[in-house]
Amino acid sequence: MNEHLLEVRNLYDLTHTLAAPLLESVTYPWEALPKLSDFIRELGKTLGPEYQQRGEDIWIHESAVVFDSAYIKGPVIIGPNTEVRQCAFIRGSALVGADCVVGNSTELKNVILFDHVQVPHYNYVGDSVLGYFSHMGAGSITSNVKSDKTLVSVHGNDEYSDISIDTGLKKFGAMLGDHVEVGCNSVLNPGSVIGRNTNIYPLSPIRGFIPENSIVKTGNVIVEKK
Repeated sequence: MNEHLLEVRNLYDLTHTLAAPLLESVTYPWEALPKLSDFIRELGKTLGPEYQQRGEDIWIHESAVVFDSAYIKGPVIIGPNTEVRQCAFIRGSALVGADCVVGNSTELKNVILFDHVQVPHYNYVGDSVLGYFSHMGAGSITSNVKSDKTLVSVHGNDEYSDISIDTGLKKFGAMLGDHVEVGCNSVLNPGSVIGRNTNIYPLSPIRGFIPENSIVKTGNVIVEKK
């Protein structure tokens, strides 16, 4: 069975997130999502003075840059040297790491962003975990609710067709492994899990599990990186 490929240990280097204790407590990364709000609230109380409390359950590192037009609702932690740019909309339950970019008109909700994550232009990221140095191109989004409103399952394709996991979640966007590049205007459908070091072409509709070290080309053709 290939379901182990979707486990936290095979997608992420946990040395690059304050969410490490939470992710270490689960097998699959999406299992952390229902626990995230409470985790942020408790973690925030333990942070050092370099994290300034700027509202109820909102902790922002002193070196972070937050534009005046950004909207932030707790619980939220924003790490060092991160930029939250014009008109960003952080709806709550967001743990944003160090050296990240949350760009203009980008919306976050119930997410973990590891260090060095960029969601810089017109992105929606909901109920998702984005790994170290992952990047979502302009206009790419996570679709986190199925059109029929049923619970989300994760399925594999081709040689990974044995993968089938019922998550028990109604809201589940995407799990991006470390160093994943998502092309502009792509849609990551509910239950998308993308393995490490994978590149996705622009305008791609992604669904299910994509193995690490892959390139997803136009027409959802998946090839291994050489």
